[in-house]
Amino acid sequence: MASLNVGNLGEYLREQRRNAQLSLRQLADAAGVSNPYLSQIERGLRKPSAEVLQQVAKALRISAETLYVRAGILDAERDRDDVETRAVILADPSLNERQKQVLLQIYESFRKENGFGVGAAVEDLGEGVTEEAPGGSDDPSDTGVRGTRTAGGSDAGPRRTAG
Repeated sequence: MASLNVGNLGEYLREQRRNAQLSLRQLADAAGVSNPYLSQIERGLRKPSAEVLQQVAKALRISAETLYVRAGILDAERDRDDVETRAVILADPSLNERQKQVLLQIYESFRKENGFGVGAAVEDLGEGVTEEAPGGSDDPSDTGVRGTRTAGGSDAGPRRTAG
């Protein structure tokens, strides 16, 4: 079987799996793929779909977007800054999943406002969160952003400036 141009992806996956201290079989089970299939991906013999990459990323607790770039699904040059920023946000252990998603939504809205609405392609690949943070609201429009209290003690809500 000829090697495809996904060796970089396979090497990266192997490194991430070893860093997570998982055997090939453990990762395959956690990602819901077969052990031989995952082995072929790591050896650069198979190119996985975006869905499989998302499952593997979730099992490894890493950004699926990084895997998409390494697999050639996303354009590395065009999306590098966006992917790196998203990866840093997603990897921040001090934020819960809901806070990460809210921050990503704000980031994306600023990118769109400035003419760089590239992240929509990533959302179409299925990068989403199904987990609700403790104490979260059922209201989808509730971003968790709250007003601040001024030095005089009065409440000051979030402010918008004319753009």
